[in-house]
Amino acid sequence: MNFGIVGTGLIAEFHAKALAEISGARLAACFDIVQERASAFAARFGCAAYSDMEAFLRHPGLEVVNVCTPSGLHLDAALPAAAAGKHLIVEKPLEISAERCDRMIEACDRAGVTLSGIFPSRFHASSRAIKGALEAGRFGRLTMGNAYVKWWREQSYYDKGGWKGKKALDGGGALMNQSIHAIDLLRWFMGPIDEVCAFTGAAGHAGIDVEDNAIAAVRFASGALGAIQGSTAVWPGFLKRVEVSGMDGSAVMEEENIPFWKFRAETAEDDAIRERFAAATGTGGGAADPAAIGHHGHKLQFLDVIGAIERGAAPAIDGREAAKAVAVIEAIYRSAETGKPVKVEER
Repeated sequence: MNFGIVGTGLIAEFHAKALAEISGARLAACFDIVQERASAFAARFGCAAYSDMEAFLRHPGLEVVNVCTPSGLHLDAALPAAAAGKHLIVEKPLEISAERCDRMIEACDRAGVTLSGIFPSRFHASSRAIKGALEAGRFGRLTMGNAYVKWWREQSYYDKGGWKGKKALDGGGALMNQSIHAIDLLRWFMGPIDEVCAFTGAAGHAGIDVEDNAIAAVRFASGALGAIQGSTAVWPGFLKRVEVSGMDGSAVMEEENIPFWKFRAETAEDDAIRERFAAATGTGGGAADPAAIGHHGHKLQFLDVIGAIERGAAPAIDGREAAKAVAVIEAIYRSAETGKPVKVEER
């Protein structure tokens, strides 16, 4: 299966590395609006380079387009790719608003192509262990679910210019850009979020028009309660943490580690899970360095998408599923702006 990457920034490198490890997958082409950047990326990863989108989409045999542009430009790449009959894998967030997500989903539906939004944390073995325990009912009635992304970014991260920290292209700050992975996991574990009440602000960085600090109280549709905290102003930066608790058990995940796993009714497998995931994280998780992440989650998600395309089925995280985290974040922003609780409007 032939892939092409649109946008050759940092995250595109992780896409290319993941594709290189998949038998039968081939990075055939890349596109960047700056030809020099496209050529440098192509030389590094062994593919054709384009700065003309129409020519890129006509590349012989191109089947899947991976969108790795700034968040607010995802739709601009997705629309022509879908119209050209290409399947799409789009980096998080799917887009920077529910309305733009809807336009992308509708375009892919009309074209009959597969759309998947990137959330590689769902494919980690530790995430799957928690999801499996939830599906087996081991937590009992769910009571609390929390997501904490207390990361650190130097001022230089925002001073480089470009799109980071700019509402028009980033869609938001510590929530939309960094915390969205944990927010997606929290919703996947705990079920739909009904309502949020939030505060946001720019606490530690200059020259940005988005939040670098945010907190939201959460009420899930099940009646469980929780909290979301997201920041890029917490030194030295900590691994993202998701907590799931119920009447019969609790689990805590820090990146890929599970430092706490305990149930009222223990099984023979529980000790093995505690041992296996005591120190599963092999990177910094992006907590202080955006490049300090792995590409193994991307690889697993790409394999899922390839299988879905081959079977003519929906991938595990299709466009509608990927858009749910954006809806949660939009509700948090509206609550912070209005000072009132806001209902989450999932499509």
